Amino acid sequence: MTDNSVPLQEELLRHGNNHSSSTHAWEALADGISWHQPTPSDCWLASARTISVVIPAHQVGYSLPTVLDALDAQHHQYEFEVIVVDDASTDDTAQVAARHRVVDRLVRLPQRMGAATARNVGTALAKGQTVLYLDGDMVIPPHVITDVASRATDTSVLVGFRHNLRYEVHSQEPAILGRIPNLAADHRVVWRPPPNTVLPYSGITLPEPLDGRPLDDTHDFIDLGYGQSYYDWDLPRMVVTALVAVPRAAVLDVGGFDAEFGRLGWGMEDTYLGACLIAAGLLVIPLRQVVGFHLDPPDAAEQWQHKLAGWPRTLARYRELLDLPAPRGRTQDFIATLNTLLTHCEVRP
Repeated sequence: MTDNSVPLQEELLRHGNNHSSSTHAWEALADGISWHQPTPSDCWLASARTISVVIPAHQVGYSLPTVLDALDAQHHQYEFEVIVVDDASTDDTAQVAARHRVVDRLVRLPQRMGAATARNVGTALAKGQTVLYLDGDMVIPPHVITDVASRATDTSVLVGFRHNLRYEVHSQEPAILGRIPNLAADHRVVWRPPPNTVLPYSGITLPEPLDGRPLDDTHDFIDLGYGQSYYDWDLPRMVVTALVAVPRAAVLDVGGFDAEFGRLGWGMEDTYLGACLIAAGLLVIPLRQVVGFHLDPPDAAEQWQHKLAGWPRTLARYRELLDLPAPRGRTQDFIATLNTLLTHCEVRP
């Protein structure tokens, strides 16, 4: 149980991440399917959890049609919910979502508020036991919803991975849904940091080139429990909301995403949510088969530089929050705050 007087940073030191018993127990029930194997559509475990897909969307008209098509092509045999939250886009993002048959609910924020707030809005509206956060530029293979639904629990954070595709590649590839993304393309799997450069998260400098393997070398993140690190990586940093599934009740209990990150810049709101969920006793478990294509925008280089410019501000905010007590018992306040915000939003249907 979390002590509300203990700083979040200290609380993280109390929690391990040995999820072996959970994954082995699942495999014992799964009729020969391994934890990291794509799940057949007829797997009896697929009805274990209800799923809400929450997509924060800002200026993703170039990618959202393919993202939604991929959701429509899921082989999951049970109903799942898709909620798109348009963060005041000025392109055709809202129109794409409004006319796609897989979208159950479209919300338009009254002004740009950031991905953290957009995800909070979607979480407040979600009906599923598990929320799958999926970015508006992430295209997932057809087995992913079933993989998540069959493995999700009240005490697990299921982490997926991403394979970046340049705009010049995916914009000229109409058969993108038929391609298979590469797990090794994610930096949490294969990581080659520059030597003699201060690494942004830990502040350390590596004197020699490193051919890092964070996922393998930490035994599927098990060795990152109790506040351990792998060079510039720790367990909260492995929680990336481009593609991650979490129990909705746990997100509500910790108060959702900290909206201040969206006002400061890019990044770290998912790391902070990960830290809060770990402090609440959840295990962070990777799914190696859950890999999506991240479709880069036409101006990817320019956007990346803009994001990096805001990194120091969001990192400083994260450090401040680590010194505060781990949040718990915030469900009522979260719902009340989001219900107030929703009165100013356009919600369809």
